[in-house]
Amino acid sequence: MKYISTRNHNKQYSFSEAVIKGLAEDGGLFFPNSIPKLPKEFFNTLEQKSLTQIAREISRVFIDDIPLEKLNAIVDEAISFIAPVFKLSDGLSILELFHGNTLAFKDFGARFLAGVLSYYLKSENKKCTVLVATSGDTGSAVASGFYNKDNIDVVLLYPSGKVSAIQEMQLSTFDNNIFAFEVDGTFDDCQYLVKTAFLDSELNKEHFLTSANSINIGRLIPQTFYYFNAWKQAKNSAKEIVFVVPSGNLGNLTSGLIAKEMGLPVNYFVSALNSNDVFMKYLETGIFKPVPSVRTISNAMDVGNPSNLERINYLFNENIEQLRNIIHPYSFDDSQTRESMKIVYSEFGYILDPHGAVGYCAAKQDKTLTNDKAHYIILETAHPAKFSEELEPSISSNITVPLRLEEFFHKQKHSIKIGKEYQEFRKAVIKIMMSR
Repeated sequence: MKYISTRNHNKQYSFSEAVIKGLAEDGGLFFPNSIPKLPKEFFNTLEQKSLTQIAREISRVFIDDIPLEKLNAIVDEAISFIAPVFKLSDGLSILELFHGNTLAFKDFGARFLAGVLSYYLKSENKKCTVLVATSGDTGSAVASGFYNKDNIDVVLLYPSGKVSAIQEMQLSTFDNNIFAFEVDGTFDDCQYLVKTAFLDSELNKEHFLTSANSINIGRLIPQTFYYFNAWKQAKNSAKEIVFVVPSGNLGNLTSGLIAKEMGLPVNYFVSALNSNDVFMKYLETGIFKPVPSVRTISNAMDVGNPSNLERINYLFNENIEQLRNIIHPYSFDDSQTRESMKIVYSEFGYILDPHGAVGYCAAKQDKTLTNDKAHYIILETAHPAKFSEELEPSISSNITVPLRLEEFFHKQKHSIKIGKEYQEFRKAVIKIMMSR
């Protein structure tokens, strides 16, 4: 399997090169040169496979430069939790992706990436600094996944005051090789700082940088695992299955599209957006116009310039009509999100986090407008306890906080406050790396 840049299809890279670089030299994103179809035998025996077994088989398709025994060990360590489908009604289910270490779907990608990157660096006797922009759950998942990993330092950038209290404590209370930067700006400002650093040739020459955001292809591959696992659990519920994906930087949606390209029998995808509706407007008009993100209660989706749109456009050869057929986008504001949390708890006794609640809004609207016979699977991307401040007033009930979240409130916060100017960030990163 070879990888190319979305901006240069001629030069090829190994998976190790793509993962270690994070971003191509031309500013493009790495993507498989071609996506192979899985054999019929894979789907015929899928029902007997565990999530870990599915992850092992898919990993082999995309990674051929790690010995099989070692790759299986990386998978087994990274994907050590469940991803159950919870049925709400005949036409609606929830895919629970919050059973990992930090109770968010980002655990799949972060733990897997930490394993493969650590293997490559040890093999090549290299040390690197991982730069990560986060709007919430990515930071904590990366911090947990990479904590105390040899040869790796991690720099997390998050927008000050724009993540939940528990999310901030999860990503800012690590020590040793984890450094949290509290940026006076938005997620897009954080992402800009990371991308600018990657294109800073002088900085990269002196200090080896890579990424653990969804711009890193090593994050996207493991997110395909749970689409196959979910389809396995729900395939007897309906002939047509639609995945509803809460969408921000579009990494989760891109992984679903890769899974479909591999042969996953999903009808289409619903892209559930909050008030940050740049992607929906792009699909409606064919014109991509990034805008500053706005703050919402579904903060992980507060993205005004989604990076992975570049991968989606590459996959579909810039064919907007094909995209419109396979992706149905819907946008909802905070009031609609709160109402959905209330309705789902009242009708089903199920507690959705704000991101899953946006997904519920989108599923109901698409089901009414498009496909009443389909079975909709909503990706519930984070544990609701992470958003108890918003949820408890909406559902008029207290939420039990899991012990592994509660313990973060008893730790010491460590963060470096900076503005959104690149030179300030650059100096701070160099100071950290020189002290290590």
